Amino acid sequence: MVCLIMFKKLFHLVLFTLICVSVRAHAAVILQYHHVSETLPAVTSVSANTFTKHMSYLKEHNFNVIPLNELITALEQGKNLPEKTVAITFDDGYNNNYEQAAPILEKFAYPYTIFVNPRLIDEGKGYVMGWDKLKELAGKGALIANHTAQHDYLHIKLEGESDEQWHARIKQDILNSHKRIKEKVGHDYKYLAYPYGEFNKKLQALVKELGFIGIGQHSGAVNKDSDFTRLPRFPASGFYSKLDTLITKLNSRAFNIKKLDYQDSVTEQNPPTLKIEFEMGDFHKSQFACYVSSVGQAKLTWINDSTVQIDSPKALNKGRSRFNCTAPSIAHAGSYYWFSQPWVIQ
Repeated sequence: MVCLIMFKKLFHLVLFTLICVSVRAHAAVILQYHHVSETLPAVTSVSANTFTKHMSYLKEHNFNVIPLNELITALEQGKNLPEKTVAITFDDGYNNNYEQAAPILEKFAYPYTIFVNPRLIDEGKGYVMGWDKLKELAGKGALIANHTAQHDYLHIKLEGESDEQWHARIKQDILNSHKRIKEKVGHDYKYLAYPYGEFNKKLQALVKELGFIGIGQHSGAVNKDSDFTRLPRFPASGFYSKLDTLITKLNSRAFNIKKLDYQDSVTEQNPPTLKIEFEMGDFHKSQFACYVSSVGQAKLTWINDSTVQIDSPKALNKGRSRFNCTAPSIAHAGSYYWFSQPWVIQ
């Protein structure tokens, strides 16, 4: 009897250890910024002082800040990443990234990525960095990547445009923008940050066809099981720049998701429905919760032990919306799993 009890204790210890190891492996967070400025729209801006506080928190709490390409490569190859791994990104390549953000990042010796619109740069738009500044930052370790030619809504077809014509137009946009970055900066990273964070299944299929990684603006952590045509990032500007809430996100984890089932991210289905099949292990079903933007708590229906259906209790507003789902980790007290499903309701 004593041996049996000892065996059971040993079994549970080994099981718990395996859970902890599996949770630790392959997880990371990507941060998204736009402006570092006190004079531009607050919704997409963070002050230099607040941005410095963000970077100081990462340094003081021993976060592993790495280049985006190292993070993505590790996940694609299924390699382990240290706890608290973070990548820093900026969208649009505004001048204040050069004037305000870059000196702060250089002070902390943190790598970062800037997603740019080559056509806007070539047209000499005064609010974005020119190729000379981008090349200078690249020489100091910044990674320059694709945000499409001029920040169009990629999933929207032109009037009278067929699916085939849309496919050809967007393919040319992505490839030509990538080529221009390679010509002017020398970087050849096949990463595409979706303008406005909007994408649908046809756009995801095109991105995959071209061998690109698709990156959104919906919140959540990433791991080896993430969909590489829709990697999430945590916005860290405007309302989301508050350090107390950002800390929770920085310490978040990615659910191990086996399957997502929904009509489309851009949809006329309203309210939309989402089904998620999980690889269960480190969270309790009873503690899983989802919040619907501007609506409140979602309705959850567990179809079986690993699959949940998520519904909004009422129709969503037109335009962008989200289901944000979280659950506390069993093995890591104070850490939450986090997943976001973006919607564009037409």
